[in-house]
Amino acid sequence: MKNLLILAFLSLFVSCETANKKENQNTSMSESITEAVPYASFGAQINKEDALNSKELSEIYLGLEVGDSVDVKFASEINSVCKKKGCWMKLDLEDDKETMVRFKDYGFFVPKNSEGKETIVEGIAFVERTSVEDLKHFAEDGGKSKAEIEAITEPKITYSFTATGVLVQGTDEEFEGQVEGEKEVSETTSDLETE
Repeated sequence: MKNLLILAFLSLFVSCETANKKENQNTSMSESITEAVPYASFGAQINKEDALNSKELSEIYLGLEVGDSVDVKFASEINSVCKKKGCWMKLDLEDDKETMVRFKDYGFFVPKNSEGKETIVEGIAFVERTSVEDLKHFAEDGGKSKAEIEAITEPKITYSFTATGVLVQGTDEEFEGQVEGEKEVSETTSDLETE
């Protein structure tokens, strides 16, 4: 009986160790896959390190008033992008909110087919009052219907962002023909970590 208990204990110990090794292998594999995901770079060169997430940026926006601004880098998903030039994009925040991202001095654009991609942006977050005229312009650029555009009748307080540099998950080949103007050469995230 004593030998049976020892055998049962050893079997349990071995199975737990095997499960731990598999879990560690899976974690290592997912980390290496994440590191190998390519990001195309637009505007100033930035890296992915120390980027806030959408929830953290949402909390910052809640503390800002119209006219306030803060330098920040954050990661999010691209909800929509200008279909004409790629001259703006809207990024996902918490609780069905978005931030409107434009690019410093209109100096660069992002791929028009980058909707749904992960992105990292660095620049200035601020809150502004967006006019009806601008809201209609953005709706038109975003491909909204005439009825949706005409339904815009009041200005809106907007979470805004002026990006100096952007990383978009993807490759040059994927974005070929989708970017207006000059674009930096894409790099992998592991290359970016060395900067």
